[in-house]
Amino acid sequence: MSLYSNITPNANLVAPKPIAKSGKVYDLMYYLKGSAAGGICCSITHGALTPVDVVKTRIQLDPVKYNSGLVGGFKTVIAEEGTGALLTGLGATVGGYFVQGWFKFGGVEFFKINIVKSIGDERAWELKTPIYLASAAAAETIADIFLCPLEAVRIRSVSDPEFCDGLADGFVKMLKSEGVGGFYAGIGPILFKQVPYTMAKFAVQGAAADAIYGATGSTPETPPAIGNLGVSLGSGVIAGVAAAIISHPADTLLSLVNKAGAGGDGPIFTRLMNIAGEVGIVKLCTNGLLPRCVMIGSLTAGQFGIFDTVMGALGASKFHFHNPADKK
Repeated sequence: MSLYSNITPNANLVAPKPIAKSGKVYDLMYYLKGSAAGGICCSITHGALTPVDVVKTRIQLDPVKYNSGLVGGFKTVIAEEGTGALLTGLGATVGGYFVQGWFKFGGVEFFKINIVKSIGDERAWELKTPIYLASAAAAETIADIFLCPLEAVRIRSVSDPEFCDGLADGFVKMLKSEGVGGFYAGIGPILFKQVPYTMAKFAVQGAAADAIYGATGSTPETPPAIGNLGVSLGSGVIAGVAAAIISHPADTLLSLVNKAGAGGDGPIFTRLMNIAGEVGIVKLCTNGLLPRCVMIGSLTAGQFGIFDTVMGALGASKFHFHNPADKK
């Protein structure tokens, strides 16, 4: 019998009946809590790692100058611009990633739960990875439409510290100098970076969490000694490193295309091809990779840990795939 078989076509969409086997309800309030938890976890983690992101972006934009690794990059920025420069773009980062996290985490929950409802528990259990991939791709695409303008301002302010005095000032200046199109100059590479990144992030995290539960003979309902939070953190590190490697070439392109004059004139695709030709595939894949792995590994672990914690604080229990063959 399907886990959702007690939800009838005439059920109230805002307050559906609890699911028989778990007593859990996945309604509008659940999705709002998931979205809020996603916004909080992404804004906190990305905001906390702003100094690392500043140095990573500088390495990508000027590898000749910043050629002494992550630690050397920190020393160069502090020596030339002061400690405060490490917080360049903080406002755009926190605001942009709250919005992105809202749609990303909330969207993934929405899409995966509704796919499971439509195909049933048994089939969903067999197709966990494709469901993660499809849900993440759809949610991230929506999220990036809202993120792109804030990311454009952030990268411009990091590449040119004199460009603006905060998020609002950056928006006004970009709008005046480049028009609305300037905010979406990086929409191609941001989708190229973020969609595969998020697909890998959620699929790998789900698989890693299942592997941890399986290896310890536990479940989310009966967690191992490290607890569900420990599982979230451990699987998040694994997922973050994998996702960072997959998305790094596009991340480098995104940083470069938002630099004033990068890639010459013409359509965005032409500029991207020019940049790729100038930089070379090896450097696209490796410039700034180590700090990105450190950043994204830590960031992803923190996101899943904070997400689960906030969901619990809001009185929501995170959806987990259910194996119908398990004896209850």
